[in-house]
Amino acid sequence: MATSVRIAVVGDVHDDWNQKRIQRPFSICSSHFSRRNPRLTRCSGEGGDREAVLLGVSVEKNMDVHLVETKAGNKIVATFWRHPYARFTILYSHGNAADLGQMLDLFIELRAHLRVNIMCYDYSGYGASTGKPSEFNTYTDIEAVYECLKREYGILPEDLILYGQSVGSGPTLHLAARLSRLRGVVLHSAILSGIRVLYPVKMTFWFDIFKNIDKIRVVNCPVLVIHVSLCSYL
Repeated sequence: MATSVRIAVVGDVHDDWNQKRIQRPFSICSSHFSRRNPRLTRCSGEGGDREAVLLGVSVEKNMDVHLVETKAGNKIVATFWRHPYARFTILYSHGNAADLGQMLDLFIELRAHLRVNIMCYDYSGYGASTGKPSEFNTYTDIEAVYECLKREYGILPEDLILYGQSVGSGPTLHLAARLSRLRGVVLHSAILSGIRVLYPVKMTFWFDIFKNIDKIRVVNCPVLVIHVSLCSYL
């Protein structure tokens, strides 16, 4: 069980524009991802990492870009935003209809106001990452990014905060359930499971996806849950 869970409910939100723009992210037996056109392009380079440029944004010395290979054989783009006085690092898993380019302003704000490092990544098939979107691939994606954090920056679990938004709560809890000394977990508009997005079922079926409601039972760190009481944006 999590050592502590804090829940924040932030009013009622119903976004008609997003409801029209974003497709439903799940079917009963398989995940359906709605992807945005990428604002990040990859350039040729040497070694495992390659230079990448966010379109319309100047490259700064406090941002590193990595091309990380996963156990599934996909190569995903990850960016590390360094704060000179950071004590903690956030590993951010974004929502269904987003990519690194769209989230750029948020990462800059979080880094500045929270004084943390931020590692973020695009799932397989998103942005400039190779492969196809799937539940399994999101798990191998976050595992590979976590290994990159340890290898390149020496980040320890006790200094790491996992942040998952919407669909990103799936890979976030997948990793959190496997690490015993995390600083904390933030679940932002998290889902209980794939089927529970569609139907108010009380049990977990074998063919369900992102079984977060079961995985959170074994998370052993403080957990902050942020959710509105009415939301159409996944």
